[in-house]
Amino acid sequence: MSFPACRHAKTPSAAMTTLRWLAAEPFRVFFLTGALFSIAGVALWPMLYAGWLAFYPGASHARLMVECFAGAFVLGFLGTAGPRMLSAPRLTPVEFCTLLALHLACGACHLLGRNVCGDALFIAMLGGFVAMLGGRMLLCRCDAPPPAMLLTATGLLCGIAGAVMWLRDGWHNTAVTYRLAGLLLHQGFLLGPVMGVGSFLLPRLLGGDFGEPASAAERRGAWLRTLFTVALLLGSFATEVWVHAESGVLLRAATVAFAFTGIRWQRGEGTLAGALVWWCVPLVLIGTAAPALAYTRHVALDHLIFIGGFGMLCLIAASRVLFGHSGMLPGFTKKSRTARWIVALVIIAAFTRASAEFIPGILVSHHNYAAALWALAALLWLLWHARRFFKKDPQPD
Repeated sequence: MSFPACRHAKTPSAAMTTLRWLAAEPFRVFFLTGALFSIAGVALWPMLYAGWLAFYPGASHARLMVECFAGAFVLGFLGTAGPRMLSAPRLTPVEFCTLLALHLACGACHLLGRNVCGDALFIAMLGGFVAMLGGRMLLCRCDAPPPAMLLTATGLLCGIAGAVMWLRDGWHNTAVTYRLAGLLLHQGFLLGPVMGVGSFLLPRLLGGDFGEPASAAERRGAWLRTLFTVALLLGSFATEVWVHAESGVLLRAATVAFAFTGIRWQRGEGTLAGALVWWCVPLVLIGTAAPALAYTRHVALDHLIFIGGFGMLCLIAASRVLFGHSGMLPGFTKKSRTARWIVALVIIAAFTRASAEFIPGILVSHHNYAAALWALAALLWLLWHARRFFKKDPQPD
């Protein structure tokens, strides 16, 4: 005996429908909040020099830029693309809201100088996301992940490990452990996704296909190449802190160069693709190697890769995602005056910040100039994409 369908069955509300859409495409919110946190993160320096801050913002600035800016872009991209690559269920509204709440609370804590609380929230957010994606890979996937995702997973685990080391003073109370924590969080967390996701995303950004292995033999070769790259990356950290600092830096630069040689490079069309080839990738390589030339100034030189490499790559990759998911993909391959301004501001900010500590007389002014340039670039990027953040693709996948 069957029962008739209930005529009073509830249909999903508009709010729930929107929430499910945002959960399936979390980049729409995380790219937005990440860019805003980056503006707040650089604004701490002018506020300090103006006498408006009661604490020194060095740690807060670094955490905001890594955990709340770059971390938001990593999570937004992987939260959208990860389930698709596995042919697994998208994030649920509960998962999305939990991650977003942890992300916002993490940023708020760092802005207030409560960095231990911020790190704990970052660990909870990143660990929760790894569990969500890992559960889908083990239980729900229909397709095997690309080999390069191992590098991405390594980066996420480096981020968690580095943040854990910052939770208690006793866990980073020597120069070695302090530097190791910084390397894992500030470089491992970002280089892993750059080399991993980049191996199949960068060819797409340049107008080609995703850089996936075409045969079983190529797939085995890609796995071996990825395992070797992971070993080199982790070995560079160990070499830098326990053996010889400059050698560790050079080994890491060689690791990045090795990872990039496996990418199918081609000449891309449009301002952003050109900036990727001629500015972003070279600055990743130069910024990784530069501290070997003046290791005592590595904090300043690291900004070549942080701003010109990681920062610009976040904005370029996010632009491709926003254009593609709003049904405006051809816009990514066009020449754009706005994009030129964004790229120029980011490049000048990178070199301005990297040079600040080499001439004591310009330290404060160059901190302020670099902060203003990045803030202007990020704001211009937000305004450029404002209508694309919440515009649905008329032909979604």
